[in-house]
Amino acid sequence: MAKGTVRYWAAAKAAAGVAEEPYDASTLAEALEAARDRHPGEFVRVLLRCSFLIDGDPVGTRGHETVRLAEGGTVEVLPPFAGG
Repeated sequence: MAKGTVRYWAAAKAAAGVAEEPYDASTLAEALEAARDRHPGEFVRVLLRCSFLIDGDPVGTRGHETVRLAEGGTVEVLPPFAGG
């Protein structure tokens, strides 16, 4: 298991009630499952619309169970942003 930080932005931050928290997981899927367990309700719905960066790299359409997390890494949780 790797330890690192999950950072929440915009609606994800509001729904989680925190800006960031630690992860202890091997994959993005494991980290997100733990986050859903900690923050049930609206947060779970917000995650369905989010995109993710792992140490600055977009996850894109890769399966979350295939995305490995690094020791000391950072997961950015990005809801859709409005703008032009």
